[in-house]
Amino acid sequence: MRVREFAKTVDHTLLKPNITEKDILKLCAEAAEYHFAAVCIPPGYVRLAANELRGVDVKIATVISFPFGADTVPAKAAAVRDAITGGASELDVVMNVSQFLSGNFNYVAEELSNVNQEVSVVAMNNGLNDIVVKVIIETCFLNEKMKRLATQIVAASGADFVKTSTGFGPGGATPEDVALLREEAPDGLAVKASGGIRTLEDALEMLNAGASRLGMSSSVAVMKEAEDGGLQE
Repeated sequence: MRVREFAKTVDHTLLKPNITEKDILKLCAEAAEYHFAAVCIPPGYVRLAANELRGVDVKIATVISFPFGADTVPAKAAAVRDAITGGASELDVVMNVSQFLSGNFNYVAEELSNVNQEVSVVAMNNGLNDIVVKVIIETCFLNEKMKRLATQIVAASGADFVKTSTGFGPGGATPEDVALLREEAPDGLAVKASGGIRTLEDALEMLNAGASRLGMSSSVAVMKEAEDGGLQE
């Protein structure tokens, strides 16, 4: 894999609670410099980032019901509408982890289907056709059977990605979880790894396990590793 190809697997991410507007502007400048796939930022900064990255080959991603997924379906739908109209073209949606762990799988399935339907309606009403939905299932709380079931539910909802983690749970992505999700996911459902990816070695392990997108806050350091000989130019 070449450096430029690798950069397009990266969502340059900044979701800490103590960030400032200056941090978001720096994130956008870094993303533009390295041509990352997207910046992944809090909803309140979507419009700022969309303005900063207008005309640049970097998409705006934001999070919905982050980090616990505990919002009601109408609240998630409202967040979807606000994000898309603000300029986001990728949405990282946290499934309702509590409902899933409670065994209310039909609730989660209906929730995610409704969210994806809302995305389709808002996109159509705004003349858009490329809104990407990534569903975070928070693998650190799930056993293998539940990870597989969650992936099946995400696939049935019409989402584009199943994503491992928020990065705010007790554990992040592992190559083993990525491989499991890739095995379970049907064609058309991609895998995003996030949480704890801090080195080029970490990133390549996730890609080799089956991820096609990586959520990282250490993106610049990893890119410098790649440029310093870790990957081909």
